[in-house]
Amino acid sequence: MHKTGKRVLLASPRGYCAGVERAVDTVEQLLERQGAPIYVRKEIVHNRHVVETLQAQGVIFVEENDEVPEGATVVFSAHGVAPVVHEEAAARQLTAVDATCPLVSKVHNEARRFAREGYRILLIGHEGHEEVIGTTGEAPAHITLVDGPAEARTVQIAEEKVAWLSQTTLSVDETLATVAVLRERFPHLVDPPSDDICYATQNRQEAVKEIAPQCDLLIVVGSLNSSNSVRLVEVGRLAGARDAVRVDSAGELDDGILAGVSTVGVTSGASVPDVLVREVLQWLAERGYADVETVTTTQETLTFALPKELRRR
Repeated sequence: MHKTGKRVLLASPRGYCAGVERAVDTVEQLLERQGAPIYVRKEIVHNRHVVETLQAQGVIFVEENDEVPEGATVVFSAHGVAPVVHEEAAARQLTAVDATCPLVSKVHNEARRFAREGYRILLIGHEGHEEVIGTTGEAPAHITLVDGPAEARTVQIAEEKVAWLSQTTLSVDETLATVAVLRERFPHLVDPPSDDICYATQNRQEAVKEIAPQCDLLIVVGSLNSSNSVRLVEVGRLAGARDAVRVDSAGELDDGILAGVSTVGVTSGASVPDVLVREVLQWLAERGYADVETVTTTQETLTFALPKELRRR
């Protein structure tokens, strides 16, 4: 029995994945080697704390390459970019450092290969997400976006050769449900060489599924524009958490959410530094939830080398 009747189940794995760590390290190393300012196209990762911390160190975030002074260094975010973005950077004589997650790059490679082989590619993902925009840009004439099972039931295509790819940060379950609908309609649907849902997204969702049935409340630390963080809230609710909330930091928590709560689950999205989780645990401890049990479903050991531009230097 827990002395206070209050406890925390801390999901593991959680927080930074290898792709995010590589992207943030890339920007930090450029700051150290070249000094400020360093320009980054879009948010390097979808986390407000990370972006604001880097801004304070002299990083300038821009929407497009034309906002970067000619000849300067620009970093492309972990979510990947379309080929035209590289072309624009070259036209402005920018030194482009590509921090695209290697798992996203793998999806880009698959899109190019399927296009070369004459497939209509059904890309499962959310319209407007940076990763979807980048992947679509690899073969725009061959790609049709499918945003969930409902669109899978209505999408119309003329080609006989059909393959699917997906945004890497989706809910595993929703993606499989979408693929199942597509396969009913297109029996010869071709799978990608491997599951495109990235290992980190899947691992964090599996950890949440493990703790959710015991949780009166699940707290997911992550920003609103972080697809994988938002999915963790959905996964937690579907897996049995009585309630689930997403917050950027402990400062957004309110005592009212703890009414009637004995067990709190805590996790974080793949772009969240662990300092933000520790602050949430401190906030909970100050309210009597000091008994913390880490629930580990798998160990992550994958790391990625820095972009070739930094390795050369």
